[in-house]
Amino acid sequence: MRHSLIAGTVAIGLVLAAPMGQAKGFNFSTDTCKHDYSTAYDVDVTSDGLAFHRKDGVPGRVFLHDGSLRVDGKDIAVSRGDADALRRYEDGVRRLMPQIASIARDGVEMGFSAMTSVTLTFAEGDQRAGMLEKLKRKQAEALREIDEGIGSGHWSSDRMTETVAGSVSDSVGELVGSVTSSAVTAALSGDSSKVAALQARAESLDKAMDREMDKRSKGLEARANAICPQLNDLADLQRGWGVRTANGKPLELMTIKPKESHDHDESEPKKVASS
Repeated sequence: MRHSLIAGTVAIGLVLAAPMGQAKGFNFSTDTCKHDYSTAYDVDVTSDGLAFHRKDGVPGRVFLHDGSLRVDGKDIAVSRGDADALRRYEDGVRRLMPQIASIARDGVEMGFSAMTSVTLTFAEGDQRAGMLEKLKRKQAEALREIDEGIGSGHWSSDRMTETVAGSVSDSVGELVGSVTSSAVTAALSGDSSKVAALQARAESLDKAMDREMDKRSKGLEARANAICPQLNDLADLQRGWGVRTANGKPLELMTIKPKESHDHDESEPKKVASS
């Protein structure tokens, strides 16, 4: 039973970690990503343009639309080539937002589906009904937060962490307590048949979840992998433009780091051929 519980919890964590990234900041990397990608900004996508903003760091506000650029409230002149790169960058971000929102929704639904299966297997009576109702409510809240956030074009890493990791971790913690309680109760009863029945349920759940989670996680992984080529294109655009901020440094809207290494940034621009 211990193996079953750990496997289920780890599966939930892996599914949600893949699209969402780390606890602080959006961090995305899969096999199809050339680098690890993240952003220090919150992002708002509207019909007027893209607004990047953050509380710490310089620049604090960046706005771009149709090739034009404004940094911390000041219009920045850019070359024709850079204007085209900014325009393509904006289009790329607009295409990415709904894809990431969809993956986030499916990750949440997959995690709560797994927890529902565990609850149905181990919880009993009023405890089962109460936990199922709570899981249903938390899932609805998490999905609503996604729809109102990134699903509506507003990306915030802190908000996504609270929405996804917060709601799931709270539910997992409560679920672990319930399963542990059932196991302890059965063990202390001295009734070998109860212990055997609990073990049988755990083994049955383990096999069922392995099949279901493997099937659904592969589909989610494929969709996450499909995002990376788009992020690679955005990274190439950023590294190719000649846009500089007031302190003379390249404008960096996304952070590009070597895969499996976060010791230094690849912040120096590298010119790439424009198409």
